[in-house]
Amino acid sequence: MTLTLDRRPATDLMRSERIAVIDIGSNSIRLVVYDGLHRAPVPLFNEKIMCGLGRKVERTGRLNPEGVTLALDNIGRFARLIDGMDVARVDVLATAAVRDASDGADFVREIEARTGLTVRTIAGEEEARLSAMGVLSGTPGADGLMGDLGGGSLELVGLDRGVIGPQVTMPLGPLRLVESCGGKLPAATRVIDQHLKALPWLAQHKGRPFYPVGGSWRALAKLHMERVNHPLHIIHHYTVGGEELRAFAGEISRLGRPAVDKLSGVSRRRSDTLPFAALALERLLATVQPSTVVFSAHGLREGLLFDMLDASERQKDPLISACAGLAKRIGRFDQGEIITNWTASLFAGEDEPSARLRRASCLLSDLGWSEHPDYRAEHAYLRILRMPFAGIDHDERAFLALVAFARYGGRPDDPLTAVARGLVREGVAAKAAILGLALRLAQTLTGGVATLLQRTSLTVDEETLTLTIPEDARVLIGDSVQRRLDVVAKGLNRRGAVAVSNPPR
Repeated sequence: MTLTLDRRPATDLMRSERIAVIDIGSNSIRLVVYDGLHRAPVPLFNEKIMCGLGRKVERTGRLNPEGVTLALDNIGRFARLIDGMDVARVDVLATAAVRDASDGADFVREIEARTGLTVRTIAGEEEARLSAMGVLSGTPGADGLMGDLGGGSLELVGLDRGVIGPQVTMPLGPLRLVESCGGKLPAATRVIDQHLKALPWLAQHKGRPFYPVGGSWRALAKLHMERVNHPLHIIHHYTVGGEELRAFAGEISRLGRPAVDKLSGVSRRRSDTLPFAALALERLLATVQPSTVVFSAHGLREGLLFDMLDASERQKDPLISACAGLAKRIGRFDQGEIITNWTASLFAGEDEPSARLRRASCLLSDLGWSEHPDYRAEHAYLRILRMPFAGIDHDERAFLALVAFARYGGRPDDPLTAVARGLVREGVAAKAAILGLALRLAQTLTGGVATLLQRTSLTVDEETLTLTIPEDARVLIGDSVQRRLDVVAKGLNRRGAVAVSNPPR
């Protein structure tokens, strides 16, 4: 089978044209197809196959034969799927196992002969840089140390407020550690510590955040979520204290295979290597002593796309870009920015992060219009709470969800919102309710017609919330508008009033 694809350079791609990435790792192979090349690309298709290509590289110097067969079959399948998905560009990246194995080049040639795809085997330093770019794509301004643990290697990159610093790749992936150390944890500990001691620049990252990337470390994050009963099972920006996670990783590293097999959510293909992945994390955290550990769902693949963007596009806010894109795809009216300006007077003195979340909420204010009226609040709340947004913490995500719930008439004390309310402070939940009620008022007042909203305004004084409307539009004020104005005013401990402005003479 040969694919005939227009593999245009990134600068020639239209933003709406699909782009695919096949990531050939030491443990797994994954295909992700994105909706286009822009600041907040949306995965349209995502599939992973655990092949274990690197399981025998350390001992034999060659790729795992069973893994090669499985990989070739599935990459062929991926290629056929891509051919039917109207993809404009395909990037195939091979990492540690392929670059280190003596038969890695033969494996690459076989892929290219079977599929017509071009495979790029990247150096360890390039893998580290792209993984760091991935972290920056999802956590702009990240400041600390990034670590990407694959099956065959560990990449570490220093980050200085969004700028990539020192970087290194080391043969410390769990597949390699299992083989090189004979499955013995004390021997693996000595190997890991030896590599880390050879990196004097790690000292400058002590006490700063650590950003883990990679499937094995994400599995540890899920286990920790279950341990502490964290209410939101979303990996991106799951944050844990450095010492707390170090102790947890150490505990997992000491588990035997039977105990690991009993852990919820750990695949059998990963259970034999998970203790070694945990050990690598524990030793790294013991060395760096980070203030917090902030897990990133963005890594190599997202970094590749982020690296293709021009500088101005990379500077955009990933959350705002995602919300604007979602509003354009499923909203009825392009009025998010207008509502943002309209609600500003309700939150005088808010700081920049708060204004950013308010803007995101306004962009999402029409998210639930197509749902059944009885379930709009519930569906909008759950969708936003679980949406794969980047550039956002769990408490910020909860705020957006609470705004949407109030916007569609949900009760503040509804048991459904207990998860989100448990993630934010009481004052933050109250602000979310006020903003949601204001969005509800805006939609009721104008029916979503942005030009009408622009001709009205809200003002707040010590006693009154005043909605000002021009004389020629006073017909818009009805009982439902007055009731919703009063509800917003009550949330502000004011009374609601309507003022009619006369046109200038």
